[in-house]
Amino acid sequence: MRPFTVLIGIVLGSAASITFGLSSVLVVFWVLMREHPDLSREMPRLAVSLAAFAVLTTASAGSFLGQARLRPWRLWAHFGTAFSLGIVILLYWPRRA
Repeated sequence: MRPFTVLIGIVLGSAASITFGLSSVLVVFWVLMREHPDLSREMPRLAVSLAAFAVLTTASAGSFLGQARLRPWRLWAHFGTAFSLGIVILLYWPRRA
């Protein structure tokens, strides 16, 4: 396996595990929202985070498959992964208050 494929695999595995964790938290919040209405304030931010990491997971999966099979469209998939990773970084970059 090529080193770039391994690097994309690490991004894929990390993004997939974060997506799974965020979706689990979303389910728990949805179940507990009746008893704790203050959790509803966290739902929009959680949904945006889940969507961003789901897109990153999908893009990195395509990038991984394209790189592993040496498909001609893999450069576009790498661009999609880099773009979605940049969006996730900007989403969580600390801002001054």
